[in-house]
Amino acid sequence: MLEQTRIGLKVDVDTLRGTREGVPRLMALFKRHRIDATFYFSVGPDNTGRAMRRVFRKGFAKKVARTSVLKHYGLKTLLYGVLIPGPDIGDRAGAEMRRVHDAGFEVGVHTYDHVRWQDYVAGATDDWTRTEFELALSAFERVFGFLPQSHAAAGWQINAYGLELEREYGLRFASDTRGSSPFFPRLARGPSPCPQLPTTLPTFDELLGRDHIDESSIADSVFARSRTASDPGVQVFTLHAELEGMLLLDAFESLLTKWRNSGADLVRMAKLHEAAIGGPLPTLDVVMAPVAGRSGLLATSAPSAAVPA
Repeated sequence: MLEQTRIGLKVDVDTLRGTREGVPRLMALFKRHRIDATFYFSVGPDNTGRAMRRVFRKGFAKKVARTSVLKHYGLKTLLYGVLIPGPDIGDRAGAEMRRVHDAGFEVGVHTYDHVRWQDYVAGATDDWTRTEFELALSAFERVFGFLPQSHAAAGWQINAYGLELEREYGLRFASDTRGSSPFFPRLARGPSPCPQLPTTLPTFDELLGRDHIDESSIADSVFARSRTASDPGVQVFTLHAELEGMLLLDAFESLLTKWRNSGADLVRMAKLHEAAIGGPLPTLDVVMAPVAGRSGLLATSAPSAAVPA
């Protein structure tokens, strides 16, 4: 069914709790199934509680209700940055991050301050974007002793300055966007040599609570979409340490089993990158557009820009 399909597993790690609790569970799961994956770490302050100001954004309250944010993230995490100072994830959980790399998994940088990047980068200046991006690179290097080779933007939020910085710092690839297949971003100076490997499949939290989908049927829903993808050969599934690595671990394991039984090759993002650049890639604009199940606009691939990133 999916014998010719490579699915890149991209683990976004947003919080201190996700790093300490969700990541080890996912590593154990991947090792048990002999599956590879890439972990993208938030390496600065955990200010998750400040995300609650998004309550005024269209669709955010419904998403919170659908996905039971309190149940998945926990009360203490939802107070970070509001009533409790946001802990520095790199300082507090650097050992846990290094264990991921030492275990043979690929690691990349997600963000410095997840909430700040996700809420402000879309409309940010060049200087603001550079400061945040370089803070993330420096904190990542302090944790691992080397600079990241890839970047996955928090909340699929990026702007043209951020895409230029990926070129400037020579990143091999990035996964900042949503779309149907890999592409080179079109920038003011011409196509970036840093290809985008967009998330092609819906995430668990985008589907839960919609169309009667619950934890017992979520694996079937994502699996069905992977079988009908517009580019079945190269797909990306984004999961979160705080969700699939914790209360949704069993549902995620069910999805992995379905993919394995269908013949799909579950790989790290670097392997997906190698497969993608083996043939010609299109040059596409990055635009801000809605994605079902998400509030606000997300960076998305499009042949021509309507709302430029």
